[in-house]
Amino acid sequence: MLQAHQHEKLHQITRRRFLRDCPAGIGALWMASQGISPAAGRLKISHDPSAPLAPLLPSFAPKAKRVIYLHMDGAPSQLELFDYKPQLVRYNGKECPKEYLEGQRFAFIQGVPKMLGPQFEFKQHGQCGAWVSDRLPELAKHVDKLCFIKTMQTDQFNHGPAQLLLHTGNQNLGYPAMGSWLTWGLGTENQNLPGFMVLISGGRFPRAGASLWGSGFLPSVYQGVQCRSTGDPILNTTNPAGISREIRRAALDTLSKLNTKAHEDFGDPETITRIAQYEMAYRMQVSVPEVMSIKDEPPEIHAMYGTEPGKDSFANNCLLARRLAESGVRFIQLFDWGWDSHGSNAGESLTDGFVKKCQDIDKAIGALLTDLDQRGMLEDTLVVWGGEFGRTPMQENRGGGDGNRFTGRDHNPNAFTMWMAGAGVKAGLTYGETDEMGYHVARDPVHLRDLHATMLNLFGFDHQRLAYPFQGLEQKLTGVKPAKVVKGILA
Repeated sequence: MLQAHQHEKLHQITRRRFLRDCPAGIGALWMASQGISPAAGRLKISHDPSAPLAPLLPSFAPKAKRVIYLHMDGAPSQLELFDYKPQLVRYNGKECPKEYLEGQRFAFIQGVPKMLGPQFEFKQHGQCGAWVSDRLPELAKHVDKLCFIKTMQTDQFNHGPAQLLLHTGNQNLGYPAMGSWLTWGLGTENQNLPGFMVLISGGRFPRAGASLWGSGFLPSVYQGVQCRSTGDPILNTTNPAGISREIRRAALDTLSKLNTKAHEDFGDPETITRIAQYEMAYRMQVSVPEVMSIKDEPPEIHAMYGTEPGKDSFANNCLLARRLAESGVRFIQLFDWGWDSHGSNAGESLTDGFVKKCQDIDKAIGALLTDLDQRGMLEDTLVVWGGEFGRTPMQENRGGGDGNRFTGRDHNPNAFTMWMAGAGVKAGLTYGETDEMGYHVARDPVHLRDLHATMLNLFGFDHQRLAYPFQGLEQKLTGVKPAKVVKGILA
């Protein structure tokens, strides 16, 4: 049986893999003969098929143990929240300078739009003096915990591809999400829960859908698991009517025997992984309802977050994120829809829908930061906030007229703001600077690939070595283009 299996493996070696590996081996021999050490290859990550999510050690000492990622679906305007530009106030209502239009691609702007000043008042807060608008008064109290990155850049200016690039490192479908990479590389602390869990608010899915938490070419056990605020927290965690836990246990025992026999016959390690996944699903029937119920939280916690048990809300999801982090989940992803402020209607205007979205998140994020901090969890929990790109300093003029009926901005991939807090990042720091209009980066650009490299570094990985062989390439979260760790934001 072993010889037959080895023979089959030889047949599966493709010409591409043969040509790739042979020159690499010959090159390594030549480098060794010249006294040159070849660069370290990809990490050899080995999982126990019977426990695919068991904790693994990273390459070097990590500063972060888990992530709570807060994605504002639709891309909030940095010019109304964090990137204060007095010069833009003076240019309000004037025609946009030609240099801001030539060679640029826009989703909806046509002709010559008018410049649009910030719509809200800004003040400096905390000892660090960070600028925050009056739309986020609760978050402003926490600026000394935050690291603002003002110079984020992306290659995409439409929502779907931009969200894919942000969350998977590639604008195309079929690539693993950040959470999948981390759970594949590190496993997770709680074997009764998935390592990557997803919470959604705002009434709609992100544009790119479930691909944003898919496992791509990694084994499916590392994909994100979507949770719900009402009904079963995860679909099918409750047994059907008439099926007791004892009956479920007996059925799984029988299925396990059949799968074990199949593994003995064919030697496919995925069969053992499948047994492990069924067993986790059985354990989740007990663990998920316990962790996902916020009813037993004390009244002062509900008051702090503004939560209402049983409702679909961003506040509820923030409290659930803390509970999941406390329970040992590796990557907790929150998506909040409704931040696409074009000004095409009241709900998408900066003076109406945007104001309501800020009210939805402000108290809850402030509470999450307070809660993590007072529990001692902010030291090893990385909190990330942001959208998929930024907004233009020009008023959107869909159709090329004088402007939309409502106040709004178009997409801007050239410069936008994200912030991070907690595990290993400098607190009370503003990194990078945009030009006087907040349109382009003036100094210290940070591409999304740099964000990915930095996050992996905080978890103890060299982004160039955390790789998975697929389609003849050593696939990485940071892709094949240059990426760097942003050392200036690391504590």
